[in-house]
Amino acid sequence: MKMKDGIKTKNIIVKCGADSMLPFAIIFGMVVILFGSVSPGGGFQGGVCVAAAAIMIYLGYGTKTAKEAINMECIRVNEGIGAVIYVVLALIAVFMGANFCFNTLKFGQIGDMLAGGTITFMSYAVGYKVLTGVGFLLLMMLGMLGANDEEEEEE
Repeated sequence: MKMKDGIKTKNIIVKCGADSMLPFAIIFGMVVILFGSVSPGGGFQGGVCVAAAAIMIYLGYGTKTAKEAINMECIRVNEGIGAVIYVVLALIAVFMGANFCFNTLKFGQIGDMLAGGTITFMSYAVGYKVLTGVGFLLLMMLGMLGANDEEEEEE
């Protein structure tokens, strides 16, 4: 980081790299989540890819901008929503007389995006839960790093 007129700025190469890779990380993660039931990957892997966007924002712009760009309270609430969606989908099987998490709702032909039935939607819920949960954890860790950066600036 360079000091220019008392303003701390990030390296332009890191900033441009973060700017160029951020859309690809988000799109790739969303594709892995959406097609996880019919291809390698799934909710967890895609969620982590999307959550990596928080790291890219931090690396490119610093702690202050990352905190301004991402609402931590909103992420925390949405993590709970993802968990509730997963449990509701898993309970559908119980209400239909099967075991918890049993694939009771089946749609389409083999190979279709929704052919996995309930499992497809559960994968989406896992992806949502992981991207919010891991994103929240990453931002918490980055907040700790940001606190150290602010202490160094004061000295």
